[in-house]
Amino acid sequence: MRLIASFVAICLTLSLAANNQIARLHYNGGGDWYNDQDAIPNLCQFLNKHLNTDFIIEESIVKPSDSKIFDYPFIFATGHGKISFNEKEITNLREYFARGGFLYVDDDYGLDDSFREEIKKVFPNKKLVELPINHQIFSSYFKFNKGLPKIHKHDNKRPQAFAIFDNKGRMLVLYTYESNISDGWSDAHNNSPKIRESALKMGANIIHYLITK
Repeated sequence: MRLIASFVAICLTLSLAANNQIARLHYNGGGDWYNDQDAIPNLCQFLNKHLNTDFIIEESIVKPSDSKIFDYPFIFATGHGKISFNEKEITNLREYFARGGFLYVDDDYGLDDSFREEIKKVFPNKKLVELPINHQIFSSYFKFNKGLPKIHKHDNKRPQAFAIFDNKGRMLVLYTYESNISDGWSDAHNNSPKIRESALKMGANIIHYLITK
């Protein structure tokens, strides 16, 4: 049985629409939310091949204030610049997470400060917690014995993965910093085959973790 069936079942349980398409977040603030437009299609091809899923290859695009945000259990965001949420968007995002939604944010060098400020507005009583290298997400399908892989150099700091969890331990937000996993999904950066494979495998781990957790 395809894993996407489990994904759809989870969506229905969590009061989200049953949708096998990954959405990209079109946020305000001036950042290039549209960066690496082939990243999600490439990831979905990899997922369908290796995880036996049935994701639609084309990405969808949603704004934080859109009602259609509830059609997508997995939302992705990246960029180099500033991100900001207004009050309507904050309220909508809170409802999205309350219904079972998940947001993956990949800093593409420049998003860090504003994202940390804005996600705090959505979750004023929760913190981004760094995931240890033995967290299940690093071994849910492919093994990453050292934790989050380093895809791009940036400031040459160690790659870090942070998450926000609800009171029952369900991951609501995953944030990767100094790694830039999604650039490794794209064809635009002339990555080596080894780096590209590592990035795609980590993307598969994220999805597999969500489906099987």
